[in-house]
Amino acid sequence: MKSPFYTAEHDAFRDVMRRFVDKEIAPFAHEWDEAGEFPRALYRKAAGIGLLGLGFPEEYGGIAADQFMKIVASQELAWAGAGGISASLMSHTIGSPPIARAARPEVKARVLPQVLAGEKISALAITEPGGGSDVANLRTRARRDGDHYVVSGEKTFITSGMRADYLTVAVRTGGEGAGGVSLLLIEGDTPGLSRTKLKKMGWWASDTATLHFDECRVPAGNLIGEEGQGFKIIMQNFNSERMGMAAGCTAFAGVCLDEAIAYARERKTFGKPLAQHQVIRHKIVDMAQKVAASQAMLEMLAWRLEQGESPVAEICMMKNQATQTMAFCASEAVQIFGGAGFMRGIKAERIYREVKVNAIGGGTEEIMKDLASRQMGL
Repeated sequence: MKSPFYTAEHDAFRDVMRRFVDKEIAPFAHEWDEAGEFPRALYRKAAGIGLLGLGFPEEYGGIAADQFMKIVASQELAWAGAGGISASLMSHTIGSPPIARAARPEVKARVLPQVLAGEKISALAITEPGGGSDVANLRTRARRDGDHYVVSGEKTFITSGMRADYLTVAVRTGGEGAGGVSLLLIEGDTPGLSRTKLKKMGWWASDTATLHFDECRVPAGNLIGEEGQGFKIIMQNFNSERMGMAAGCTAFAGVCLDEAIAYARERKTFGKPLAQHQVIRHKIVDMAQKVAASQAMLEMLAWRLEQGESPVAEICMMKNQATQTMAFCASEAVQIFGGAGFMRGIKAERIYREVKVNAIGGGTEEIMKDLASRQMGL
């Protein structure tokens, strides 16, 4: 769709991304999904086109990028129709911003260049077995012992959890509530850290894990920000994470739309193409309408962020809008494909399995509505 928000620079990067996805991801998406992982070499290839460095400080290998460049990246990745690959390949976009924003200079210099070059994998570890979005009440404990913190507890549903070399972990260093939460950088080879791989409904190619911390000794210099300030740093991550998810979900819905149109033109029933049946045409128009509305809302919010605003309520609503659009389009696409849509190997089927994780991750639909209503003063 035409949009006034994209410049020649955005379009040039879109072309680079499209070629990268067409060559390095799309041909292997089904194979990697069935295997439950993708090669680590993909990180280096992604770094080679500048994808991993978008929005990070240039002194560490990053590349200046506005909101629309990030939308281009998220949406072009989505055209492979493989959310698990996108999620793990880009897990550093939630794991590394706290490091770039608040870690000690020596930690930034040691960690960020490796991550942005695709040499190391970064992940964020907040969710726990006993609680998801209730960050203020997390239980993983880090007690100070001389020049180290000793960490005990568990994290679960961690994207890139099995392979991450650097884990940005939310821990409790103080009393109850948000004021007792801190962030620690824990390296993947730390003694006492073990990992359990999780099997999932979708996102098969994304390694997802439960992390177990058994008296892990972490250098005090790995504290990110000040002790007791972790909750604030975590909250600063959410706008970006939810915008990225919304961009991807809207594009996944667009993939379902394109797949449905192509199949409806090819498949014949009762002597004519599916696309000539009014009920199918109406389904496709409903899908196109929702995708266009979601994309317009996304781009308007990106513009507002570029103006220095922080429209938290609208971003929460945007995430719900995008995930609901994805759910609708995935369902309708599978319906249009009929029995073929129930078979593994097509994009619409894979996307259909990935709907729920997007509606849950980054804050459930219910939490998004509650946050939005509070921002509206209700």
